[in-house]
Amino acid sequence: MALQEMASVCTFDCPDTCSLAVTVEDGRIVKVRGSAAAPYTAQVICTKVARDMAAFVHGPRRLLHPLRRSGPKGSGQFARIRWEEALDEIHRRVAAVIARWGPQAVMPLNYAGPHGFLAGDSMSLRFFHRLGASQLYRRALCGGVRNEAWVGTYGAVPGCPPELAEHAALNIVWGNNATVSNLHLVRAIRRAKRRGGRLVVIDPLRTKIAEQADLHLAVQPGTDTVLAWSVAAELERRGALDEAFIARHVLGAEALLARARAWPAARAAAVCGVPQDHILTFASWLAAAQPIVLAPGNGLERGRHGGSAVRAAIALPALIGKLGRGSGIVLGAGNAFPKTPDRLQRPDLAPAGTRTINILDVGRHLAEDDLDPPLRAVFIYNHNPIVVHPDQNRMRRGLAREDIFMVGIDVTMTESMAHCDIVLPAATHFEYADLYPSYGHHWLQRAEPVIPPQGEALPNTEIFRRLAARFGFDEPCFKAGDAELMDAALDAADPRLKGLRPSQIPTGRALPMTAPDGRPLVLFDTVFPATPSGKIELQSESLAARWGAAALLPDWRERHSDYPLRLISPASDKRISSTLGHLPGSLRAPPLLMNPQDAAARHLLSGAEVRVWNERGEVILPLVVSDAVPPGVVASEKGAWLATSRTGQTISALVSADMRADLAAGACFNDTAVEVGPL
Repeated sequence: MALQEMASVCTFDCPDTCSLAVTVEDGRIVKVRGSAAAPYTAQVICTKVARDMAAFVHGPRRLLHPLRRSGPKGSGQFARIRWEEALDEIHRRVAAVIARWGPQAVMPLNYAGPHGFLAGDSMSLRFFHRLGASQLYRRALCGGVRNEAWVGTYGAVPGCPPELAEHAALNIVWGNNATVSNLHLVRAIRRAKRRGGRLVVIDPLRTKIAEQADLHLAVQPGTDTVLAWSVAAELERRGALDEAFIARHVLGAEALLARARAWPAARAAAVCGVPQDHILTFASWLAAAQPIVLAPGNGLERGRHGGSAVRAAIALPALIGKLGRGSGIVLGAGNAFPKTPDRLQRPDLAPAGTRTINILDVGRHLAEDDLDPPLRAVFIYNHNPIVVHPDQNRMRRGLAREDIFMVGIDVTMTESMAHCDIVLPAATHFEYADLYPSYGHHWLQRAEPVIPPQGEALPNTEIFRRLAARFGFDEPCFKAGDAELMDAALDAADPRLKGLRPSQIPTGRALPMTAPDGRPLVLFDTVFPATPSGKIELQSESLAARWGAAALLPDWRERHSDYPLRLISPASDKRISSTLGHLPGSLRAPPLLMNPQDAAARHLLSGAEVRVWNERGEVILPLVVSDAVPPGVVASEKGAWLATSRTGQTISALVSADMRADLAAGACFNDTAVEVGPL
């Protein structure tokens, strides 16, 4: 059969949501490259997607048939069964749980495997809402802290499209490993630099984008709030604040500046671990440059003061009045799309009073039975909790319990799926139709399948339709087809859709989300703050109401620990979180980076295997001695599977699930204290 090239979209957990051109031969993917359908991604994709998609879809670990566990949990021993058997057993065992414990003893455990509207959460949440299952607060795992900080400060509005970075006189990349996980932003920044623009990178790790920076501030993890305060105080000292803009558009500037004034550059430099003159240079460049673009990443939120760090950073453009007219903050992209989640997910089907469980607490609830009713049936889909959750060993104990019935739905036999009683084969994003917003840009895309589902795999929507039918849910919403679900995901009457129904958006051309006059959605150009006051709220009563009085303003307190090193976990260029972790490029343990001073003090040499430990666990990793991390900091990439470690643990085992950020009760992956020593 002749080769065919077809349009698709990358659905992995990445802000770029690239448009793809997929070459198919005899029903198999043979090549994937970038397409021009989305002008922002512009025919460029990351190496891992270009290289690994055939293995991801057609490789030996691909799940092709329903399975029933035939050995101990975690052993990977399964027997093939028919779909009817699988659905019957799920119904029988879940019904028994509900009969004894009630429907809230059942829970979905899902996150962000695919990012399409349909596969992400559509028919699945309709099913769990109708069942009366416990609901899951997912945003605490990642992104929720940053979102709360953004919405509390500016409202549920988009900041600016990342394309603005190309024309900025100063780009600031803060806590964002952009070369690995925000590729097209980096391309825009490079074009800006060729035009004479400057780049500041703030990150404890000397990432690839930091190597290209005009100024790299390698702050100690968790001190970003102090740095932002110090810069704000220096801007005030220089007379660089835009007092007129503040008077018209900003609430709480004086309260924030009162805290900032306590941090002159010399004091902040000592805490942040950066030279004083770097702080002063950063402030002077901010004052002088026009326009500026700030691109904060998820690294900024991953600590006890993560919400404060994001809020303090995004306050800086407001204090100097550099929003609009080419300046902006690359955040809030998800707000560019006219989403209608209640129509898509039908929360009205859930019984009143149904409890909501923080995703970070699931390991404890499973392992320790500290809920009433306890969890006795769990559906794991779009997620690999044993690898990505903090306090990995507690999660493992919970998943290993024989008295908790577990259903897994996935593309690949992950180490989480190996703990499930029934495993259902899910289709990849190349095998179903879906609609794709982005959390990193303002382009809406739709894709049709480029190959049929492999084996007996089914799209998530069809799996949950069949589950709903087997459970006797006969309401019309459970019979909705995928096109109907697409049309429920977005408001077709919104002018951003330009008269198109979502299910009719062309597959070969992305749709830009713009203002009614066709201009980009940019704060203080075409959109304005949507806070309760209608102003930028640097002091936020709404955040204080949601997260406690301390959240009124950004805050910071020094942390003390029994362990001397701070572990950070940047993104990998081989995986998207844990996705693709089973492929050849990810089968070895990622190295641990350590500063030469710390290595010498412990008599450790590059190339040796070392123990990394704290009270929660122990990981063995190969050591790389490098000044890419500052003294007191070690770094190892997130998302590696358990099989890469001789202890059967990865760095997630070292992270506390009980320590929480100051907003969104978020995870503190980069607030992990450890020690390192020889084997």
